[in-house]
Parts: sequence; structure tokens; C-alpha cells
Amino acid sequence: MYFGVDYHPEHWVFPYSGSHDAPEARWKEDARLMVEMGANVVRIGETVWGICEPAEGEFDFSWLGRVMDIMGTAGIEVVLCTPTSAPPIWLTKKYPNILPKTDEGLTLHEGTRHAACLNSDIYWEYSRKIVREMAGALGKHPQLIAWQIDNNMGGRMREHAFNEEVRRDWQAWLQVKYETIERLNQMLGTRFLGQIVTDFSQVPMPLKAPTLHNPALVLDWMRFSSDTAVAFIRMQAEVLRDLTPTIPLTTNLRTFAPSHLDLFDVSEPLDFVSAISNANIKSRSAENACELDIMRSLKKSGIKTPDGDEGFWVMEQKAGHVSWQDVNSVVRPSVLRLFTYQAISRGADGILYFYWRQPRFGTDQFYGGVLPHTGRADNRIYKEIQQIGEDVKKLGAALKGTKVVADAAILMSHDNEWALAYPRQPTKFFSQREHIQLFHAALHDRNIAVDFVRPTEDLSKYKLVIAPSLQLLAGGEADNLKLYVQNGGTLVATCNTGLLDEHHIAPDSGYPHGLTDLFGMEVLEFDPVPPGEENHLTFRGGAFHASHLHAARVWCDIIEPNGCQVLATYAKEFYAGKAAMTCNEFGLGKAIYIGTMSQQSFYYDVIAWIQKMIGLHPLLKVPDTVEVSMRQSADTRIYFLLNHQNSPVRVQFYKPMHDFLSGKDFTGTYDLPAHGVLVLDQHPKHEPQPEGQS
Repeated sequence: MYFGVDYHPEHWVFPYSGSHDAPEARWKEDARLMVEMGANVVRIGETVWGICEPAEGEFDFSWLGRVMDIMGTAGIEVVLCTPTSAPPIWLTKKYPNILPKTDEGLTLHEGTRHAACLNSDIYWEYSRKIVREMAGALGKHPQLIAWQIDNNMGGRMREHAFNEEVRRDWQAWLQVKYETIERLNQMLGTRFLGQIVTDFSQVPMPLKAPTLHNPALVLDWMRFSSDTAVAFIRMQAEVLRDLTPTIPLTTNLRTFAPSHLDLFDVSEPLDFVSAISNANIKSRSAENACELDIMRSLKKSGIKTPDGDEGFWVMEQKAGHVSWQDVNSVVRPSVLRLFTYQAISRGADGILYFYWRQPRFGTDQFYGGVLPHTGRADNRIYKEIQQIGEDVKKLGAALKGTKVVADAAILMSHDNEWALAYPRQPTKFFSQREHIQLFHAALHDRNIAVDFVRPTEDLSKYKLVIAPSLQLLAGGEADNLKLYVQNGGTLVATCNTGLLDEHHIAPDSGYPHGLTDLFGMEVLEFDPVPPGEENHLTFRGGAFHASHLHAARVWCDIIEPNGCQVLATYAKEFYAGKAAMTCNEFGLGKAIYIGTMSQQSFYYDVIAWIQKMIGLHPLLKVPDTVEVSMRQSADTRIYFLLNHQNSPVRVQFYKPMHDFLSGKDFTGTYDLPAHGVLVLDQHPKHEPQPEGQS
């Protein structure tokens, strides 16, 4: 298990630290304090291009080498970043055309990170050079255990700029995809508004225009932008594998951020995935768990971490408060510990805290750190992380070779998310993130492990697959869902599904596109419901037990059954009595369709009903306020119990359990303290527990 910090040694030299005679003296003190904290790894170098190459062709990596030497003496290993996210000012001054342009043609200027267009040949050339020089200088250093490629890719103008070089690559990308201009016109539907093109050079970028661009063109633009970023990462990966073939590669990613990145595609050239966790004082446990589950799911095979495990890393775990909210409250005592164990419990094999020390200068001066501006290790956060470090040492051997195994999956498609982001939707009040989290929270709060899966992946290992609002559904994806249910799977799909194919063309065969036979019904109309208004669901025949009255809000599909069982109908409006929720047997499995959105309590009822129907058991039987995750290997099960509440929770254990953190064995009742954590093991030597019971 790797445990450490994100370190910026370039901040801590004279005159900001150290002395005139010993400008780098602080580095040894930092290494000493890291060891006392329990750290065995640091990440360095993500924004140091201008320091390592202060003038064109003048490279100096010796100072980074000295940092790595100091870490080696302290027994700390190093993740080294390629510094391409922060091009030096001399480069942008010499080649101003590498600066990204907005959709209004405005240039975004130098003086900060990400000040470059990813389609610039010059930027690629100099990026390749700095990566090659860094790998040549430091790639054989004994402390190097992994490379992080670039930093915080996505969500900024680098991968979706509007420079002339972007136009060149965009039109070439379209030509490769469509081959002929006739096929492009057909698939993009350019007959609408008479925007037919006769040559690929005429295809516009979606620059600022009098009204909206063709949605099919915008969707392709998003795909192209993602492919651009993936190509940039792949280029660096090829350089690094050529020079340091045994060193694993990663990059740090964030979920749900506004992004042009297909995170599954980005993960392919990497050896393992690393997360940027924004868990802070305002984070809900279920929402944070959702982001961690997505990160764990991005790469499911071919994983090569520094320690040989199959998990992911949290490369940036917030050490304290952030600096970009309206009010940046500090993280309360023990909450940071909860967030750390939540990540570990969901498959993280490396945790690095960001920042090691609050910067004294720059845009992040008031960002939280393990150490405050003073650099003294007598603060609350350092002591809390030091305790976590002691705990992690106890867990390392036990967690070795374990991973999260999920029985349920939620389908996620970036193409679909990009289609849903197009402005002209049936309602602007539909949120795909909210919709996903309603289902994920229902599974999370019932302690059922969840993977996130592309609609094209093999679904056969999952007992339950949830497909929330796949508005954009390719024909092959529909076939994969049918195959899953045909072979005995249970599928849940929802409103706003199958309204478009992969070319952003609405079907003429009925909604949901390609799936009307699977669900045994057809959506005849859909009625977006304004905020503050709602319909209600009436449940029939006792097949589905509702705990209380459930609202139908945001969106109501009006369903025409064609062989399916109707589970619920609408209570009012002109479609009162029409089907709202159905279940259809298809082959050996079941296809459930929910034609509306509701509140969280409804999704609890849905999961409870499905649990009984297919035998989907929670990991442990505990109070609803306790989060449970499990990591397992062939002969070990390790359970994590987290209390996110501000008050104790009583847990009943029916068999003797061993807690790794305290070293104690206990049975019967246990009062899990406020923000408390238990890490329990179950070995074959213990009598097996009945499923669903602790």
C-alpha cells in the first residue's frame, strides 16, 4: 500500500525556505517529516517545465535528481510527472500560435498552466522533447516507481481549442471517419437548414455562430476533442515506454467535471488510473463513493501498478480545505480519515495528499495542506494523517492482492453525456449526474458494490445492470443489452432512453430505439414536467411494494404495453392510468423500464424489490447509516465499516470479528463512534456467515 503526498520542492527553496547558504535545506526536513507521517511515496514535477528548461534547449534536471536522492535516503519512492501541462513562457512567446483560441476567436494568453493547444505541432514537438530529456536524465533513478503523464487533463481549452491547426486535424479526423463527403452529409443530416458541404475543407468547427450548430456535428466535435487528448497522452506513453519500459504509467483524472474526455479511452494507454478526489467538507458520502467507483471501473484489465495490485490510486486526496468554493470551510476532525478509508475500501492502492504544504505564493496560497504555511508539523491535519499512516502500515499486508468485486453495474457512456449536453433538450432540468446518483446512492446505501461499465462491455458477470437514460444508444449497444437479458440478466432502463442513434438521428421505429422488443412496450410520447410540479405513481397487483406514495417528476414517458407486465401507472394528467413502470421477460432474464424520475426513496424501493427478486445480497447487515465496502482475494474478505454521522451507531455482530486497526476481536454489539472506522476480516478458518448477515 502506497501512502504519501504531492510535493512541490520548487516552492521550498531560498528565499521562500532554506537560507542563502543552504537554499535547498528544507527538502531534507520535509523528507524527515514525511517519514514520521508514514509516507513511502511522493509525487513531484507536474508543473516544472519552465524550471527544468528555463531557456530553449537548456535543460537542468539535476535539482529534481537531488530531491529524489533525498527521498531515497529517507526510504521514500517517487512518482515523477511529465511537466507538459505548464508550458514555459519563453515557448509561448517564441511561438504564440500554440496558445489556444476560444470559439469566439479570442486568444487565451500565457502566464498560467494549460496555455497551449493540443493540436499544435510545435507544442507536440517541444512536449516530446521535454519528456524524452526528463526520462533520459531521471528514468533510471532507483526511487522512480511510476510516471504521471501531464496533469489534470480535461475541462480546459487545450483539448477543444479552435486554432487553425485544430481545423486541419478536425477535417482530417472527419475524412477518416466518413471516407466520403456524401456519407458525411448523410450521417450528419446536413440537409437541415441546407448546410450541405461538397468538400471536407468546408466542414466548420462549432465556432460561435448566430444560432446553434448541428447537434450531430457538435457530438463529433466532442469525440474528436477527446481523441486529441488521448493521442497526446499516447504520444508521451510511447516515449516513456521506449526509454523506461519497466516503469508503470498513469495520469490523474477527475469524474463528472465539465470535460471533453472519454475517460475510458484515456485509460487505455495507461497502466493504472489515478483519481483527483475533491472530497471536502461539503461532500456527501454517496456522491464521493460514486466518483471512486467510476475511477476504479475505468480500467478493469491489464492493470500494472507499482506494487503489482489491480486497483487505482488517488493521486490527489485533499489534505484540507480547497480554494475554489464560495466558502472554503476546513475539513472537520476525523472526516479526512473517513474519506481516506472510503477510497481504500473502494479499491485504492495508493493515497497521496494534496498539498504537502500550503504554498506561500501563487494562486493556491489558501489551499489546504498537510503542513500550514509555517511548515511546522504541530498542526491538527498533520497529526491526523500521521495516525492514518500508522493504520495503513497495519493494513498493507492484509490488503495485498485484494480487490473490489461487484455484482451490480451502472452503464456510462461519454457519447451519451455529450449528447445530453446539447442545449436543445426536452427539458433543461434533467440532470444525468443526478439520475445516475439516485441509482448509485440506492445501491451504496444498501451496501451493494457497483461497477461502472460501457454499454459495449461484457455484462455477463453482473446480476443487475442499470442503464440510466441512454438517450444516445448505438445499435451494437442495444444488441449487447439484449444479449445480457437473453442469457439471464436483469436490466433496468429509464426514461430518456433510445431517442437517438450513434449518429444523433432519431429513430423511425419507435422509442426506445432498438429495444421495444426487449422491454415489450413502446414509448408513444414523453412529457417533461416543470420544476415544482409532479405526477404520482400508482402501483398495481402487489408485484412491487412501495413504502409510500412516490412522485413522478422531471420526465414522464407515456408507455404502450406490448406483452410486458405493468407495475405502475400515472395517477393524473391526460395519461392517468397509462403505464409508467413495466417488467418484461426476455429469454432467461428480465427487462425493467422506469418511465419517469422520482425521489431517492423510490430508488430504495426499486433496489429492495430487485434484491428479493434476484437474490442480490448486501455485503453485511448493518444500520442504514453505516457504509460498508469489501475487498477480497481468493482466501480473504476484508470489510470496511464507515460511520459518516456525527453520532455513534450501534452495530450487531453475530460472529467473532477481528478489527485490523485496533487489533481487537469482538462479537455482539459494538458502538461505532461518530466518523468511526472498522476494518474487519473474514477468513475461511472462520465459520462462514449466512449471506446478508454479519
